Amino acid sequence: MSLRYITKLNENVHRDHVSFLNRYGIKIAVDLYSPKKRTAGKYPALIVGAPYGGVKKQGPAVYANELAQRGFVVLTFDQVFMGESGGWPRHVSSPELFAESFSASVDYLGVQVPFVDRDKIGVIGICGSAGFALSAASVDPRIKAVVTASMYDITDIRGMMKPSKDQLDKMKTQLANQRWADFANGQPEYKPSFPDHPYPSVDELPKMGPINNEWFRFYAVSRGFHPNARAGFTTTSNLTMMQFSALNYIDEISPRPILFIFGDRAHSRSFSERAYNLAKGPKEKYIVDDCEHIDLYDQVNKIPFTKIQSFFTDHLN
Repeated sequence: MSLRYITKLNENVHRDHVSFLNRYGIKIAVDLYSPKKRTAGKYPALIVGAPYGGVKKQGPAVYANELAQRGFVVLTFDQVFMGESGGWPRHVSSPELFAESFSASVDYLGVQVPFVDRDKIGVIGICGSAGFALSAASVDPRIKAVVTASMYDITDIRGMMKPSKDQLDKMKTQLANQRWADFANGQPEYKPSFPDHPYPSVDELPKMGPINNEWFRFYAVSRGFHPNARAGFTTTSNLTMMQFSALNYIDEISPRPILFIFGDRAHSRSFSERAYNLAKGPKEKYIVDDCEHIDLYDQVNKIPFTKIQSFFTDHLN
């Protein structure tokens, strides 16, 4: 099961599994997709980040498989502390390092892949990776264009939870005390969100609220299950989310373009709308009809690949 991709590799696409070190010396595990019948010359490249807590063999594989058929070299990666990438302890969430992974991937493509045009590199962030992709692009001008799909800004804890001052103080105290417990135990607390084996069908999922049900309909059944993507991060990871805001400098991406893609029924729609309002031009919203949040993970009939292709073709040239 650990080797499973959620989509079959197209016969016209080649995939290599490689790795490299980021600037902190942490290994990043990568799949590099390219057209199988490559012609001479250099290709535009795209970097696809997985949903928060996901791995490269899930949604990113779906995007890479399709976009490589359309003439792009596509790099997918496991985030540090996740999947096949390095970093210890496991399941730590670090917004700084998660944004760094996009820039580290630009490093690799621009130096180690001779058939990539280093001046034509764009990024795609799915769900939680969208915020980190925007954060990376705000300080890395080598990223020439950005697409977000079903965006989540994981760093916006205050916006998502809307805690009162008392609730926020209580949360900080609990997390600070957990640091003592982690130190005493010699390891951080980690509570995964999804089971270690998939449910046989969606009909057998436990009863829960609509948003949790949506997550389980992807991650907890064969549609999207992967043992390296059981979600949840170390408990004290929330402390760094309180210190870091992925969108602080989104306006500085301009004049490089951003395309925000989201479903008309996505529970996460407000994140894309807020980021769109914060960004300067050129910027564009693309709303997919009859589409919920997780549809843009893997539903090839709803992911607007032709729009994504034309966006990057126009702006990377």
